[in-house]
Amino acid sequence: MDHVVERLSARHPRARFVGIGRRQIDIAFDGAFASDLEKGTASFTRSCAQPFDLDGRSHRVEMVFGGAAASMQRVDEILLVEQAEQALAKSRAADRAVVHELGAIEKGEAAWLTAGLQRALDHDELFLHYQPKLNVRRQEITSAEALIRWQHPQRGVIMPGDFIPAAEQSRLIGPVTLWTIRRSIADQASLAARGHDLRIFINISGQLLSDASFVRAACELVATTDAKLGFEVTETSVIRDPQSAIANLQAFADYGIVISIDDYGAGLSSLAYLKQLPARELKIDRLFVTQLTRSNRDPLIVRSTIDLAHALEMEVVAEGVETHAAMALLTVMGCDMIQGFLICRPIGLDMLAVFLNEDRHAELKPDDATFFGVATATIRR
Repeated sequence: MDHVVERLSARHPRARFVGIGRRQIDIAFDGAFASDLEKGTASFTRSCAQPFDLDGRSHRVEMVFGGAAASMQRVDEILLVEQAEQALAKSRAADRAVVHELGAIEKGEAAWLTAGLQRALDHDELFLHYQPKLNVRRQEITSAEALIRWQHPQRGVIMPGDFIPAAEQSRLIGPVTLWTIRRSIADQASLAARGHDLRIFINISGQLLSDASFVRAACELVATTDAKLGFEVTETSVIRDPQSAIANLQAFADYGIVISIDDYGAGLSSLAYLKQLPARELKIDRLFVTQLTRSNRDPLIVRSTIDLAHALEMEVVAEGVETHAAMALLTVMGCDMIQGFLICRPIGLDMLAVFLNEDRHAELKPDDATFFGVATATIRR
């Protein structure tokens, strides 16, 4: 595996290669067009055409590729990786490269999305994946983030980046979020019955922070259960209507919901609002985390953010952690929790239970580090 990664890295310096296990490589690269993905896989294949010298013996390597491409303006990294892995599974079965292009929903389809979302709610087409958060000090999975998906019967999985804006424009974001809360409560109860007491975090649209009816409905849902929930909100969603947002976030906190500030640093951070929020958790945006070991300034920003959050009595979560080097550095800096592909990719409820039962986070080795990629390959010897 190392020999293959070294050769590919040397011949394609603008792409990123990470070996996963003994037979799989994740590859990420940028291009001008989606068709560049097919050209890239062809180039990678040519690079491995020459035999490898391993322990004095000549070995040929056959590559099987599956990939996914999306516009950088609308990319959902998690969904992109999921699509690439699905494409790889099809490639293995068909013995040829399979490439998915995640096309953006055009503006003219807004009406279709709105009607479709209502049907999705009525016919249970929405589903949740969960991405665990690891407490680095306790080495335990203590919470997980719920990530919504829409499984359309004809179009397949639709990206949240497409249907969430449509939900906001059509005022369906409230029903969609209440569905997410109800499902998260049920799933948390299912996990608890299996011996796993995790707090589930749900993303809340800024539009809902000033919606009194949504706030009332959400609080009523939580009040009737013993659910342990957290709401993730962005800084910018608070700034749009700070008076209502702060008051409603306090109402959530009064019901035992943990408030988490999501994507901290990605927008125009306001210390004036930060100190007023009833937040107990702050998430450092992946933009800074992925550059930790390749930048001089990002570690300074991350360290100062951790110190600031601790001074405000908040725990810190670093999202987008993909390497052991980043995890080690964050631990030294005093980061409380990490979330990212290094620990676990978003998975369904049953797979999450298996992951927790097997304590897979405790089995991490350097070779297990994964990286976001738009193409993935299997090596056949």
